[in-house]
Amino acid sequence: MTPTLDSSEALRFPILIADIGGTNARFALLLDAFAEPKTFPVVKTADYPNIDDAIQATVLDKTSVQPKSAVLAIAGPIDGDEIDLTNSPWVVRPRSLLADLGFEEIVVMNDFEAQALAVSALPDSGRQQIGGGSAREGASRVVLGPGTGLGVAGLVRARRMWIPVAGEGGHVDLGPRTPRDMAIWPHLERIEGRVSAEQVLCGRGLVNLYRAICGADGVPSRHDTPEAVTLAAATPAEDAQAAEAIQLFATCLGRVAGDLALIFMARGGVYIAGGIFQRIVPLLRTEALRAAFEDKAPHSALLRDMPLFAVTEPMAALVGLAAYARNPRFFGLETAGRRWSA
Repeated sequence: MTPTLDSSEALRFPILIADIGGTNARFALLLDAFAEPKTFPVVKTADYPNIDDAIQATVLDKTSVQPKSAVLAIAGPIDGDEIDLTNSPWVVRPRSLLADLGFEEIVVMNDFEAQALAVSALPDSGRQQIGGGSAREGASRVVLGPGTGLGVAGLVRARRMWIPVAGEGGHVDLGPRTPRDMAIWPHLERIEGRVSAEQVLCGRGLVNLYRAICGADGVPSRHDTPEAVTLAAATPAEDAQAAEAIQLFATCLGRVAGDLALIFMARGGVYIAGGIFQRIVPLLRTEALRAAFEDKAPHSALLRDMPLFAVTEPMAALVGLAAYARNPRFFGLETAGRRWSA
């Protein structure tokens, strides 16, 4: 690595941007600072042995453009020259990418840092407001997204820069609030005795919640994938447990979103991202989600003034990565130990 490069130093175009999750990988090319990203078909990480082969087959074999830089958002902790994805066997080795695929420099960030960058750049068409409240210009924002896991990141404004704040907020405790919750919670699968938000608010979490509801009702569970639970919830008369799982998922999501709003004092808005949420929105009572978001006595009035948004842009992380790649100096992204050069 070259320590003289700092977070604000311009990247060399063309730039490959990539959002690498535990299940899907999304790629785009940014030819220059004014071009719209050229996107490529979304691929499954399970279809390729490693990120090197995925980039070669999905991007480099499909274009004559040789990217000079790469900005990669990775669903996993970045702690050295070998970066493991949390929910995929891929290991990202930036030095190998430099040597084997012709890049001159590579920046790697957490996938939810990219989602945080996205909420600084999303157009109005890329979001849908849930309930009331109005965003304050330049105020802190927070994004959370149920997917393979539950990602959380903040975005704060300081020194004329947007600064993403990544962490493991998806693993905060999630407890019961109502008598019905009290009946369901003993049946939730735990990790070392603990129910974290991610044990409920992600794909496997939805299945966990559905099974717990079945356990509380004393009926056998019939579904073992989030897709099956969601499909069954569309006909609540035929599967009351699946329908309840979707609604309680939304309520729990609203509770956690409200907690994060308080932690970050997110007067700029709270953003819910992720494909799972987009798929279940048509089934939800969004007023219940908003009510759970605001139910934060003694600060309910404060929450009522904060806007809550569903991110509707399917490539939101790429929007954030493109904004950073065009103008790194506008973002206070710490790249020490996360920027490599040939």
